[in-house]
Amino acid sequence: MRRGRRTAVSDVLRDIVRRNRAGHAVAIPSVCSAQPDVLRASLVMAQRLDRQIVIEATSNQVNQDGGYTGITPSGFIDFVHALADAQDVDRARIIFGGDHLGPQVWRKMGAEAAMAKADALVREYVAAGFGKIHLDCSEGCAGEPAQLGDEVTAARSAQLARVCCAAGDDLLFVVGTEVPPPGGARMDEHGDIPPTQPGAARATLAAHDAAFGDMAGMIGGLVVQPGVEFSPTAVHALPMDRDPHLLDALQDHPHICLEAHSTDYQDPAVFPRLATLGFAFQKVGPALTFAYREALYVLDQLRAQKGALQATMEAVMLADPASWQGHYSGDAKALYHQRHFGLADRIRYYWPHPAAKRAVQDLMGAFDTTISQIALASVFDPIVLERAERLKGSQIQRLIDAQIECALEPYFFEDLA
Repeated sequence: MRRGRRTAVSDVLRDIVRRNRAGHAVAIPSVCSAQPDVLRASLVMAQRLDRQIVIEATSNQVNQDGGYTGITPSGFIDFVHALADAQDVDRARIIFGGDHLGPQVWRKMGAEAAMAKADALVREYVAAGFGKIHLDCSEGCAGEPAQLGDEVTAARSAQLARVCCAAGDDLLFVVGTEVPPPGGARMDEHGDIPPTQPGAARATLAAHDAAFGDMAGMIGGLVVQPGVEFSPTAVHALPMDRDPHLLDALQDHPHICLEAHSTDYQDPAVFPRLATLGFAFQKVGPALTFAYREALYVLDQLRAQKGALQATMEAVMLADPASWQGHYSGDAKALYHQRHFGLADRIRYYWPHPAAKRAVQDLMGAFDTTISQIALASVFDPIVLERAERLKGSQIQRLIDAQIECALEPYFFEDLA
């Protein structure tokens, strides 16, 4: 198995930033997921393509208290490394990132208590080996506005940056946020998602420069909205001919690139276009777990107990609605469709549930013989079937991995000039 030395953030991410800012259409995919199949398929694909990959964890997903996955920062890295070792993937090509690290998980507390928890959060992330650190203190705590201004956000982010620097030295900070206002991202009169205004991006960066002081040179990314988004039922595509001129905000910062969130489900041509607009860091998550669920549900229709997995997932989600209620709307039929097929993919929170795990194991065990190509062709896209033939593992696992790879592949472009 490959156990290469830990990849220095400065050796990889800063080189990508430098090349992107020099005008090359280069970017690195950031996979934000804790789903084992998604992570394994992503790592194997990166290894096969001889590419670096960022694996990210969010503060509500992985934290010092376990998060909703029950995994701590060090536990997450051990978990990913174990997946990599099992597939003979070089650990050195993996960069670990922390997403939206700040007081969000504890924002029902007062600011002082929530920031104390955030201090412990980032300290554990850095000590564990996370090097790409997105600091996000934009949401208010108890008694504060829902969204905070740049000055308070930057001051709190700088406090966390100092904690990070005391815990480790190979770090690249990402600042800014594109968390939508209450009610979700707002569309303009043309039905598009308005991009961040260059002036607003410049002000956010200036506030962080001032607050970070001598740590400002460690900022390598700025999160802004390029004009991409998805709702539970629709994808807001990037207007390909529009340049929001967000690079104007970085004119005096050649060491910084832009970071795009919510790029899931976009047309493949969008990702190199984003790179030309300065987005060298491109995040994806729900689209990959959506692909995982797609593969499972297709297989669920091929066995004797047709639909058994979907029925189990419905029961699990209805018994514990906290992770989807408030995110979906409509009548009973619409809610059912969104629970299972919504682009927000809130079903991803339920795969770790014991009943869901048993149902997936039952599904995997239901196919004790090879499924005929005729049967597979009736439910799987030919592109998925062709890719599955080239992968390793059991037939069922190859089909699942191929579905995930098809969603991830557009992120692995590169202008090699």
